[in-house]
Amino acid sequence: MSSGCQGCRKEQMDFSIAMAFQPIVDVRTGRPFAYEALVRGANGESAADVLAQVTADNRYAFDQQCRVAAIEGAVAAGIADTDARLSINFLPNAVYSPVACIQLTLKTARAVGLRTDRLIFEFTENEEMVDTDHVRTIIDAYRKMGFTTAIDDFGAGHAGLGLLAKFQTDLIKLDMDLIRDLASSLPRRIIVDGVVRMANALGITVIAEGVETAAEYHALRDIGIHYMQGYLFARPGFRSLPAITMPFAERTDRVAAA
Repeated sequence: MSSGCQGCRKEQMDFSIAMAFQPIVDVRTGRPFAYEALVRGANGESAADVLAQVTADNRYAFDQQCRVAAIEGAVAAGIADTDARLSINFLPNAVYSPVACIQLTLKTARAVGLRTDRLIFEFTENEEMVDTDHVRTIIDAYRKMGFTTAIDDFGAGHAGLGLLAKFQTDLIKLDMDLIRDLASSLPRRIIVDGVVRMANALGITVIAEGVETAAEYHALRDIGIHYMQGYLFARPGFRSLPAITMPFAERTDRVAAA
């Protein structure tokens, strides 16, 4: 694999990857706001199987290849024929320099005809980000290049209020643990409502991920969240953009009114 990043050129991957795509739905219209690219093995192996092969020695090459596979796979699946954006997960610690490490991404997007202003980069870390200044530098650089940025799994692990106080992305994606049983949990509803109010004040759009039931959907809509992702709408499509299923009879009226 060739790359525009000098650090990545030193690394090799001895396994292949592909992508599955899951829609992030604008529930006001029933249409996809974006498709998130989710890593899979070349034959559909799970993300866990793939990530188990990622080491400190190939992490940077893996991050670069994920970007390439996401862009090429989404265009092959037909995203260019839609208005939806493409959301790509990335590892902040795999970015030596925002400008240098983005070159292969830009080259790939140009090669397949996908406008770069349709790209969203979302990040999450299982371990605490020690160098938050570096992450802020990445976010600032990506914004200047016209990308949208997002914090994934907000409310879980280290992706919380302390992180958001240090830098603000365009989007935050609420972790599914906050969404689960939302309709029957007053503490969860209060917490999610508080996050939405805070995000609105900061000019940040909230996405709820891991939505699985109609009860969760309606509770989220009552709170004022308009972008959702989860099995309720569509399971990830391997190398494909899955159709969206909206829950309820209300779907026809909302789509017709869009």
